[in-house]
Amino acid sequence: MALCAKKRPPEEERRARANDREYNEKFQYASNCIKTSKYNILTFLPVNLFEQFQEVANTYFLFLLILQLIPQISSLSWFTTIVPLVLVLTITAVKDATDDYFRHKSDNQVNNRQSQVLINGILQQEQWMNVCVGDIIKLENNQFVAADLLLLSSSEPHGLCYIETAELDGETNMKVRQAIPVTSELGDISKLAKFDGEVICEPPNNKLDKFSGTLYWKENKFPLSNQNMLLRGCVLRNTEWCFGLVIFAGPDTKLMQNSGRTKFKRTSIDRLMNTLVLWIFGFLVCMGVILAIGNAIWEHEVGMRFQVYLPWDEAVDSAFFSGFLSFWSYIIILNTVVPISLYVRYVPSLTWGLSRESGGPIELFFSMKMKSLRSNLKSSSSCTCKHLMLLNICLWTLYLLTIKSY
Repeated sequence: MALCAKKRPPEEERRARANDREYNEKFQYASNCIKTSKYNILTFLPVNLFEQFQEVANTYFLFLLILQLIPQISSLSWFTTIVPLVLVLTITAVKDATDDYFRHKSDNQVNNRQSQVLINGILQQEQWMNVCVGDIIKLENNQFVAADLLLLSSSEPHGLCYIETAELDGETNMKVRQAIPVTSELGDISKLAKFDGEVICEPPNNKLDKFSGTLYWKENKFPLSNQNMLLRGCVLRNTEWCFGLVIFAGPDTKLMQNSGRTKFKRTSIDRLMNTLVLWIFGFLVCMGVILAIGNAIWEHEVGMRFQVYLPWDEAVDSAFFSGFLSFWSYIIILNTVVPISLYVRYVPSLTWGLSRESGGPIELFFSMKMKSLRSNLKSSSSCTCKHLMLLNICLWTLYLLTIKSY
């Protein structure tokens, strides 16, 4: 997988020469290996914890845990905070690890698909991950396109072929692509093996409906457009076979350029809850300040008279310092104004195999099949919301019973 993450200098234009790997390798183009996973064994723990502590509530309870480890200000056992915090972090980490495991599995499955590549005049079976820019690939009916290809020839008259682009734009109707006339006659392996045309085109980008380039061959140049391209993710339909020249591979393909990097997803509900927690924490600080000031005043005006019976701790030498320690003690005592069940409600979505976003509001949703998908989305969202509301009631009941037992 090292090839997947190899950094390369930015491109101004793409040059690809057919049947000449040595020439193409000097440009350090990406291999056809893809990587959509976020973690590996070494990075999972630190990266996942970093992502989880971007939730304000998790950071808040970690802060409380640190305070509870200080004996001068702690009035509650650290066990009451660390158990629910570790439970939430663990369940979320297991969910994230499971999701990433399936990403790794999917990547391996795609990278190890077989494709027919023309090497040294012979069609050979190669894994998708070993396909390089400039290779000529043979596709057969109902096969997925391994990379972004320039269509050279096909079994249909005039170099036509039919593709399905459901994975790119959601449309299942057939689309027509056509090879340029000068290459449409290259149907024989012997002719393709001698083909040494060079394509100069735009650098990798995410525009699915645009392509501009030029084919230089036999001291002539021929313009190229999107109608001559087969993009990765398409499926060849109603065409016995076709040949294509690899222009973009792996992360440079338009499909992968549109997918972007896998990121830590944050819904509007997450952002709202983070804001609420900050407001609640501000309210908690205000209460702590008021109570600490009251404690300092009482110690200065009244408590000083009872030093014989109620002496200060050894570390406390003034009423001000006593109020300062009391402030943190009140923060710990009143910490339940931010219940951790606010965030626990998202974790059990694993039970139904639902994503974190399934219960949240959707602001924008674009699709070519808007009407049918909208109805499916409504039924799914209503079911999910009912489950989450019922679960939240159970969690709050359990939480209140736990607090009452202390």
